[in-house]
Amino acid sequence: MNEILGYLGLGLMLGLAGIGSSIGTTIAGNAAEGALKINPEKSGNYMVLTALPATQGIYGFVGFLWWLLQYTMADYATFGPVLFGVGASVGVGCMISAIRQGQICANGIVGISQGHNVFTNTLIYAAFPEFYAILGLVGSIMVTILLQ
Repeated sequence: MNEILGYLGLGLMLGLAGIGSSIGTTIAGNAAEGALKINPEKSGNYMVLTALPATQGIYGFVGFLWWLLQYTMADYATFGPVLFGVGASVGVGCMISAIRQGQICANGIVGISQGHNVFTNTLIYAAFPEFYAILGLVGSIMVTILLQ
């Protein structure tokens, strides 16, 4: 049973982070598509802001890979419940962070398309939810250090 929990934790870490990044980038991408019709000259700014929520999927992948390489299948019998808790926490944290970051970026894209100079401010505001995804990843790495 513990092994199943361990693998579920790995799956949640990778899967939920990827789902959040997919949703976040499409939220910003939809805004970028509309903004291109209004102000196509700013397409580079739209692209940067659209890509930003994809980073949470990377954090989920890094956490997944870290745990996968740190422990063997025999270790999951011992650490399975811990891995499930860590994986679910990192996955949900990255998912919510990516979705909310996508919403911030979408608002920035709309503002840029309307002629406002908000690119830098949007990047700063979008960094705040990103910080919590990074904390989740760092926390998961710290747990592996504590377990050794």
